[in-house]
Order: sequence, then C-alpha cells, then structure tokens
Amino acid sequence: MTPVEVGIIGLSLMVVLLFLGMPIGFSMGLVGFTGFAYLNGLNSALSLIGMVPYRTFSDYGFSVVPLFMLMGTFAFVAGISSDLYSAAQKFMGRVPGGLAMASIAACAAFSAICGSSTATGATMAVVALPEMKKVRYSPGFATATIAVGGTLGIMIPPSLTFMIYGIIAQQSIGKLFISGIFPGIVAALLLIGTISILCHINPLLGPPGSRTTFREKIVSLKNVWIMLIIFIVVIGGIYVGFFSPTEAAGVGCFCTFVFAVVRRRLSWEGFLESIYETVKISSMCFIIVTGAIIFSYFLTVSKLPAELSAAIGGGWNRYIALAVILLTYLFLGCLMDTIAMILLTVPIFLPLVSEYGFDPIWFGVIVTLMAEIALVTPPVGMNVFVISGIAKDVPMYSTFRAVGYLLIPMLILVVLLIAFPQIALFLPTTMK
Repeated sequence: MTPVEVGIIGLSLMVVLLFLGMPIGFSMGLVGFTGFAYLNGLNSALSLIGMVPYRTFSDYGFSVVPLFMLMGTFAFVAGISSDLYSAAQKFMGRVPGGLAMASIAACAAFSAICGSSTATGATMAVVALPEMKKVRYSPGFATATIAVGGTLGIMIPPSLTFMIYGIIAQQSIGKLFISGIFPGIVAALLLIGTISILCHINPLLGPPGSRTTFREKIVSLKNVWIMLIIFIVVIGGIYVGFFSPTEAAGVGCFCTFVFAVVRRRLSWEGFLESIYETVKISSMCFIIVTGAIIFSYFLTVSKLPAELSAAIGGGWNRYIALAVILLTYLFLGCLMDTIAMILLTVPIFLPLVSEYGFDPIWFGVIVTLMAEIALVTPPVGMNVFVISGIAKDVPMYSTFRAVGYLLIPMLILVVLLIAFPQIALFLPTTMK
C-alpha cells in the first residue's frame, strides 16, 4: 500500500474506534502508533511514544490548561456566576425574554473567567432556570437559551478550545485568546437580539419578569467588579505583552482564589473539589493532546494532508473549499465531541486553508465557532445533555427543537467572519 492509502485506512479505523466507544486520546494514539510503525518501522514508533508523552507533560507552556481550569472552578465556588446573573436580571428582566437575555449576558461575562462551555452552561442553569420557571417561561426555550449561551465559554477568552487548537496548530494562544473577544461579543449580541425578536413574536416563550428600581440596578453592580478586574488583568496583561498566557493564567488563578477566600466562600471541601475537577479535566486534555500529536506524526508521514491540499488546492475556488470544510464540521458536529472533532480535523484541514491563504488565527476562530454549534446539535449536543441532566423535567427533544432558532445567529456570525475577517484579526494585529 502507498503511504496515502495507509493514511486513509488509519483515519477510517480511528473513526470506527471512536464510534465503538474508545476514548479519543487512546484511539488517536493507538492508530497513530500502529500507522507510524507500519510506515517508518517499529523502533521509530517506540521512540515516538516515548518522546511525545514526556514532551507534552513536561512542557511549561502546557501548564496554561490546568491553571485556567482552576481559575474557572474557583470562580464558580466564589459565586461570581450568580452575581453576574443577578446584575443582568435586574437590568434586562422586565422586558419580554429579559431573563433569557440576562442568561446570555451572564454566560458571556462568566466566560471571561471560565474556559469551558459545559461548565458555563451548567453553572448558569443552576442559577437561571429557577428564575425562568417562576415567570413561566417555555421550558424548552429556557433550557435551549442556557445551552446555547454556555457555548460562549469556548469563544470568549480564556478558552479551552483555543488552547487545544493553539497546541495542535502551533499558533500563539495569546493571539487566539484576543481574536475571540470581538466574535464573542458579536455572538452574544446576535443571540440577545434573536431572543428579543422571538419573544416579541410569541410572548409566551419568555414573559416579562418583575420590575426593579434604579437603586437596585446600581446596587447589583457592586458584585460584578471582581469579574471585570480579573478579566482586565488576565486578558489585558496578555494583550499589552505584560504576561504570557501561562503567567496570566497563574495571576488570574491567584486573584480568583484570593477573592473566594476574602468572601468566605471557599471551604476546605470546596478547595479540594476545585483541585479534583481541575486535575480530572487537565489529565483528560493532556492524554487527548498526546494522542493527537502521535496521530499527527502518522498523518504527516502518510502524506495524506499534503495530497489532500494538492488535490483540492489545484483548481477550487477558495470559498468553495472553505464551504466544503464548514459543511464537514457541521456533519461531524452532529456525531462526535468537539475536542475529538478539532483534534481529528485540524491536522488535515489547516494545511489546506493555509494553502488557500486563510489566516490560521482566523481559522481557529471559525473552528471554535463550528465547535459551538456542535455543542448544541443533535444527536451529540454535549451542552444539551448537561442542561437536561439539571432540568430533568424538560424533555430533551423540547430543548433541541428550541435550539434550532438560536442557531440562526451563530450561522450569521460565520458569514460575517468570512465576509469581514478583521472582526477576529483586528485586535491580534495590535498586540504588543
């Protein structure tokens, strides 16, 4: 067999292993090792699996993952999520769909200190769903709003998806973080506008909440300042070049820890739970990244990405090629987890989009946006599963049905990013 044929067989085998239930990190590592051994010899493959895990786990730059994850868990323990929702509710809750719009705003704000979409969605579900039930929101619409709002957790920095993409694509994590700010804000505004239109057309989806006085609105802001300070220190420090992403993660983690202690919201049990969750998520990420790097070595020696780039790069219009890639992401997003999707496709698609002259940082934003859509599309919509686990009285099909309307603004954002790439690229070009 030619190396390209071996690459195609290996890729197909890995997809089969994924559908059989093998964890993504182990399936990529196993297929990558076997394929590399077939093409380059067993001794080379054994050297590869000895080198890659050590380099991955000992790399100082990889410490950005557990530090940002720990910052998010400390923020949850400190009650920042409930403070953000309370403030947004007081400002937006009185209008039709106001509580749903407040949920989107709070998700966007909490995403600035939490890089996980499922964590953002689950946190806001606990806080916002009871309030929506009080004013008799449509159950499916309420859960769909929080599920889609939670996806902002992987667009607005710090973002676990940007970290994974940056590691695999060998791009600046700092630039990726900064590139997600404007698209994240635009996504939140588009979602809020869509909710407002839907609730004015059908007021039963989201009835108005209770009135609040001007004084109550101002008082609610007193608990929001810590989030703004942490975001400005962490992301602002990266933007002006004062911190590397790893240093910024350490500073943000420390600031969040101090705030949780000062507010007396961090018990010893809460501290241990935060450490446990961080270790669990980080270990999963490191194993996945290790497997993906081994698999990418196999793809490289198989010459499959290069042949694909040569085949498509010959005569296709660049936007037609991009449309095919985006449709592939939409299809894969219905079938597999977002991290698996990114790790599987980026080594294949990145050389192709680079061949067509698309910016790798911009493509990282596009990939992250497609991952957001994947998080709420059936049958494997991870955010919907998480929210349904919290709102057990709401049928999952009701949530998926309501999600369809809220995917429209996400698709509009995809078109905007293609038409106006500077939405994502302007801020990174001004970094120091």
